[in-house]
Amino acid sequence: MLSSPLVPRVACVAGLALLAACTSSQSENTPANSPQEAFATRERPSLPTAAPAAAKPAAPAADAPMDAAGIARRYMGRQIARVIGHENAAHFDRPAREREERPDILLQELNLKPTDVVADIGAGTGYLTFRLAPLVPKGKVYAVEIQPQQMIALTNAVMNRRLSNVKPVHGTTQTPNLDPNSVDVVLLNDVYHEFAYPKEMMAAIVRALKPKGRVALVEYRTDDPNVPASIKPVHRMSVEQCRKELTAAGLAFRETRQTLPRQHLLFFEKLPE
Repeated sequence: MLSSPLVPRVACVAGLALLAACTSSQSENTPANSPQEAFATRERPSLPTAAPAAAKPAAPAADAPMDAAGIARRYMGRQIARVIGHENAAHFDRPAREREERPDILLQELNLKPTDVVADIGAGTGYLTFRLAPLVPKGKVYAVEIQPQQMIALTNAVMNRRLSNVKPVHGTTQTPNLDPNSVDVVLLNDVYHEFAYPKEMMAAIVRALKPKGRVALVEYRTDDPNVPASIKPVHRMSVEQCRKELTAAGLAFRETRQTLPRQHLLFFEKLPE
């Protein structure tokens, strides 16, 4: 019997055909960027789809059940809280807040100069904005808010009070819409834990800070009996978590002051560029 040279060639061709059939192009499932200028009600994140089967195992914190008071997203092991919005305006302006949270102490701790430019992020009803304004008579207060309903009420309140050094600013969930290097102090009072996009928002805040500009972060303490049960765990943060997240944003931690009845007060500073 004569051996045919076609046999190995046929086997080779068949192998190549099999390899080609098993090889396919793989497209990346890259999420679309959220629009920067959309209203906050349109930007609130939707529930995520199930993770693909090939995804890496999640960290232990990610296996914890989601709290209904938060959104279906975590950042650096922490579940992000839902925004407490304009419908709770009466709670923000309650008379008991003076005694429960001592905003007078907070304002003293900020140690503002008359010429400082301050950004009150998540200004809400203007509760702190209108207390900041007299402290910076030669400066300015940017009252940053993302909710359209709150923006209207806040703008009307500024006009009624005739405050020439207060400027309402309509931000988004990813940027406060402040000019670069324009702010001396950023106040984040019980709002950072509600940032739907903390990484993007803090990057924008850092850009808005002047050299050596400061961030004052105020958050309810995690395990403090003075904090009422109505303040859900996702609306509280530990000092360690605060430091981890804001230093990751490129800020230098300066100090923690425990002078408020229920809240941590942490100070950070913009690093030299």
